[in-house]
Amino acid sequence: MKSQILNKAIKLTLGCSVVAFASMSAMAELTVGFAQTGSESGWRTAFTNATKAEAESRGYNFKFSDGQGKQENQIKAIRSFIAQGVDGIVLAPLVTTGWDKVLKEAQRAKIPVVLVDRGLDSDSSLYVTSVGSDFTMEGAMIGAWLAVETEGTCDIVELQGAVGADAAIKRQAGFANVIQNFPGMEIIASQTGSWSATGGKEVMESFLKTYGGDNICAVWAHNDNMAIGAAQAIKEAGLKPSKDILIGSVDAIADIFKTMADGETNVTLELSPYQGAAAFDALEDHLAGKDVPKRITVPGGLFYPDTAAAEYANRK
Repeated sequence: MKSQILNKAIKLTLGCSVVAFASMSAMAELTVGFAQTGSESGWRTAFTNATKAEAESRGYNFKFSDGQGKQENQIKAIRSFIAQGVDGIVLAPLVTTGWDKVLKEAQRAKIPVVLVDRGLDSDSSLYVTSVGSDFTMEGAMIGAWLAVETEGTCDIVELQGAVGADAAIKRQAGFANVIQNFPGMEIIASQTGSWSATGGKEVMESFLKTYGGDNICAVWAHNDNMAIGAAQAIKEAGLKPSKDILIGSVDAIADIFKTMADGETNVTLELSPYQGAAAFDALEDHLAGKDVPKRITVPGGLFYPDTAAAEYANRK
């Protein structure tokens, strides 16, 4: 009798193992398409590389498309993924609008879409979830840092991200929400630097020519690449970045830690490039019939010059 019970238990256990293994194998064989915005910054490249590595570690058949900074390229990529019959699509939307038609096409094809890094303005029923940082909080944290650093008195120039990008819109709003509480703080100029060091340098050169270095207290850059470009422009103008003009930004790419260690920028807030794991977990949970929250936040923290050299050594 005991042997019969034992044999039955073994069969049940093996059966469960086979089911579990089959489930894992099915997930490992997933075909997933990733429509990336482009490679406009150091952070974007790190994000792409981390996501590819995560897909490889899971054994996915991974299809990657670089949008090269154009929404139409991303839409073409999504339609290509649909035509290929992928199991799921991960989308880092370049801008917030103009996605409804292609997302409905994916929905009709019963292909789930997970947003990553940035959000969009389409109905939430068209995608599974949105994975990313709290951009509004990022802007607010840099604004709070600057308010403390300057005791609430500062004329600020802002280097915006790409026009229409979710990150740029929300970082700008978060920063503005904080400094409006300090009458002595004002954004005297704001212009896009298109996420690049070259763009940040060119716009900062224009700001310095228009306002003069003595009339600019700080630079608020929506990403590190633009902050690095701004620091270069300030140096070339004969001023000391981080001292004559404060510089705060977002991303925490390796190069910003080198710049901070060299005493040329003041603070960065980390935007984690390791968002692929959360996006893929959400996709797998959805395909397994599990409930997935509509928003999954990936946290970050502030970094200062005192740890910059060590961080650079770890990240380069």
